[in-house]
Amino acid sequence: MDDRGDSRRALAENRTDLAEDRTALANERTFAGWARTAMAAIGIGLAFNALFGAMEPDWAPKAIASIFILLAIFLIYMAERRACAVANRLDTHSVKDMSLMNIRLIALAIGAGAACLVAGIWLLV
Repeated sequence: MDDRGDSRRALAENRTDLAEDRTALANERTFAGWARTAMAAIGIGLAFNALFGAMEPDWAPKAIASIFILLAIFLIYMAERRACAVANRLDTHSVKDMSLMNIRLIALAIGAGAACLVAGIWLLV
């Protein structure tokens, strides 16, 4: 009976390990989804500024575009915080998860690029 109990315990531990691996991968997919949403908000802001740039008063399309791009910065910041918080609670077993540094670098690159776009819209256009 002990062999059977040990076997069941090993199977239960294996299922738990696999569930944790799936959760880590789902966390990465969720971060990627929010990063795509942030990039879409940047695209909407740029497109709005390009399409309605000749509108009067001239600051209105810039302000609306800036709101979308600033929303993108907020989205990527919150996605990074959430992804890192979840990743810190998980231990992967069979999969190699994305390092927290990579998540932070992606978020920093998107956020910095978006901030440069806001500055460019107001200073160069």
